[in-house]
Amino acid sequence: MSSTSVNVGVSKDLRHIPLSYNNADSQTSALRLVLTLFPEWEHDEGKIEFIRFTDGITNTLLKAVKRRPGYTEEQIDNEAVLLRAYGKGTEVLIDREKEAKSHSLLSQHKLAPPLLARFQNGLIYKFIRGRVCSSQDLTTEPIWRGVARRLGEWHATLPIVAAGETAVVADAAEVPLTTTIPASLPSLAKIHAITPGKPTPNVWTIMQKWVFALPTTSEAEIQRKEVLQQELERTVFELGELPGLGGNGLVFGHTDLLSGNVIVQPRPAANKDFPIETVAFIDYEYAVPSPAAFDIANHFAEWGGFNCDFSVLPTRSVRRKFIEEYIRSYASHTKLQEQDKVASRLSEEIDMFRGVPGLYWGIWALIQATISQIDFDYASYAEDRLGEYWAWRAEEDGSRAKKGEEKPLRERRWAEE
Repeated sequence: MSSTSVNVGVSKDLRHIPLSYNNADSQTSALRLVLTLFPEWEHDEGKIEFIRFTDGITNTLLKAVKRRPGYTEEQIDNEAVLLRAYGKGTEVLIDREKEAKSHSLLSQHKLAPPLLARFQNGLIYKFIRGRVCSSQDLTTEPIWRGVARRLGEWHATLPIVAAGETAVVADAAEVPLTTTIPASLPSLAKIHAITPGKPTPNVWTIMQKWVFALPTTSEAEIQRKEVLQQELERTVFELGELPGLGGNGLVFGHTDLLSGNVIVQPRPAANKDFPIETVAFIDYEYAVPSPAAFDIANHFAEWGGFNCDFSVLPTRSVRRKFIEEYIRSYASHTKLQEQDKVASRLSEEIDMFRGVPGLYWGIWALIQATISQIDFDYASYAEDRLGEYWAWRAEEDGSRAKKGEEKPLRERRWAEE
C-alpha cells in the first residue's frame, strides 16, 4: 500500500472541554458545557435556554441561546450555538476524528459554521440561522434548485483527500476488483481492499467497515452478513469505476442530505422575490469521498423521508432539471467543459446508483438496531431500505419482469417522465 500525507486537520487551537453530555440529565450537563465555553453567560443578564431538535435519528442536537434583554431574535441567533452529542455506540459507524476534520475543512471553505469546541462525546459550533427543511420541502422547486446549487459547489471546491490527515491508496495489483477479498488480509487492509487504487476512506470502504460490524449471533445473521458482503463486492465491481466527476471518480460528498440537514437561509430584503432559495448543509458525520452520482441519488431517496414515501420521489424530468442546475453550479467553480454532455452522463450514472443508498442505509440500520437507544424502529427501517436495493436489482436483472410481478412503486415513480 502507498499513502499520501495531507496537511488538513482540526485546528490545534480548537478547545477541548473534558466534560460529557448526559441525555438522562440533559439540562444540567448541557448547561455545564455551555458555561465552560462561555462563562460570562452565567452572570450576564438574560436567561439561557436550550431548544432540542428531533429531526435526526443518530445524535442529540440542542440549540443554546442567551436571551439578552432588548435583543432581537436575529441578534440572539447570531450568538447562539449548537451542541451535538453523539449517539451511544455510534463510533462503530462513524469516525468522530474524521468528522471533526471534515467540519474544519468545510468551515475553511465557508461551507460550514465555525467549530468552537469538542467535548467528550460531541461538538459545539455556531448556529446557522434559517429554517430546517421537511421532506415535503425538498420536493419544492425553489428548494431543490437551491440544494442542487449548493451541492455543485461542495463537489467542485472541496478536496477529497481532506477527509482525513492521510489518504491511503490501496494497491490495485494487490486485490483485483474481480476477486473476493482474501480472508488472510488484516482487517484494515480488507476495508481498503474493496476499492483498490482509490483514496480511502471513501463511501465504499465505509460500507465495507459496516458490513464487517454486522452482528453474527445467529445463523440467520451470519448468512445475511455473507449475502450483504457479496452484494457490496458486486456493486463496487459494477459501479466503482464509473468516470463520475472529480479525481478518481470521487467528490467530497455529504452522503446524508436528508431534510433535517438542509437549512433554508433567510433571504435579504433585496432578494425576497428571487425564485431559488439559498440553503446550507449541516451535520458532516457521514461526509466522505464518494461518487457524485451516489450523493445525488441518496438525496433523491430522502425526498420520501423516514417513512420512505416513494410516491414523491423526483420524476425523470425533475431529476434532469436538478442535474442541469447542479452542473451549472459545479462548472461555475471549475473549468468544466461540455456541460450538456457531462449532465447527460451524470444522469445515467445517478440512474445506475438509484438502489445503492438502500444498501448503504440498510446495512447502517441493521447495526443501529443493535446499539441505538433512540426511540426509532431501525429494524423495520433496515428492511424498507434494503427492499429498495433488492427492487432495483430485480428491475435491472429482469427477474421481476420474468416472474410477472408488478413493478414496485419506487421503480414506477423513478421511470415516470
